[in-house]
Amino acid sequence: MKTLGNYFIFLGNLFRNREKFKVYVKLVLEECIEIGINSVFIVSIVATFLGAVTCVQTADNLVSPFVPNYIISLIVRDSSILEFAPTITCVVLSGKVGSHIAGGLGTMRITEQIDALEVMGINSVSYLVLPKIVAAIVTFPMLVILSGFLSILGGYLAGVATNVISPEDYVTGLRYDFRTFNIPFALIKSVVFAFLITSISSFKGYFTRGGALEVGQASTAAVTNSCIAVLIADYLLAQLLLL
Repeated sequence: MKTLGNYFIFLGNLFRNREKFKVYVKLVLEECIEIGINSVFIVSIVATFLGAVTCVQTADNLVSPFVPNYIISLIVRDSSILEFAPTITCVVLSGKVGSHIAGGLGTMRITEQIDALEVMGINSVSYLVLPKIVAAIVTFPMLVILSGFLSILGGYLAGVATNVISPEDYVTGLRYDFRTFNIPFALIKSVVFAFLITSISSFKGYFTRGGALEVGQASTAAVTNSCIAVLIADYLLAQLLLL
């Protein structure tokens, strides 16, 4: 409970004694490049192969002649939009982005760079952490949209290449009984996950004590806790918004 209380105090310090707006514009843009653009490749690879594997495995399990082929792409579509794109993508990002944030802040802490900011009268929490959270909230939904598109595209390419489904049936399944709320739901999840991953990772890195070994431990704890928080939030959001 003490750690949880310190976490909420840490979040409260984000909005105290902030710098001028133009200072944050540059910092947020730099973090958007680091968090968003530098993650495009890994997100693209994971999403494409998830869609391809889902299509092939679904086709392998549909052995009944009474089940139409377009059900394959329907399953790929709903799995990609509801779970693969927002949740699996953010779990992957919690490893890449979370470890980077925790390691960077932990290194700044043990080398006394954060202390130097405090001595200069700068709120180090707001200056260092707030741009990361804002950048993640901006870029994560974009990455989730890209992930969803590539996952569906990967399923299409794998299905057509292995001849388990025709292009016409695949497109029919994509259009069949589509729930428009699935898209906003995925984007809501991405925003919540972005906040959790960046804030938890920043918290772990900011309060690192010791040396290089402790920085590694903080990075590991940041990834572990972020993944757990993402999975818990995934269940809670599904319970609140879908049922």
